[in-house]
Amino acid sequence: MRVIETLPVAPEVYLKHLENADGLFEVRVQQGSNIFRIFCFFDESKLIILMNGFQKKTQKTSQNEIAKALKIKNEYEQEKYSNA
Repeated sequence: MRVIETLPVAPEVYLKHLENADGLFEVRVQQGSNIFRIFCFFDESKLIILMNGFQKKTQKTSQNEIAKALKIKNEYEQEKYSNA
């Protein structure tokens, strides 16, 4: 998280844009042999909104996890713009 916070451009090994996923990124975290992913998106290019996370056990990212992240992102945006 510190790398993403402090560097102007985070290396893809830590923060990767997900193709065809409506602005979603995944934060990549490795602790020993465990690999974790946390989905996030940018709010007005300044604020990173962290959403659901999971332990990655296969090469392919689960479509169910992507769908869950997109649902959270949509709910956030609806709430934000309905209060504006």
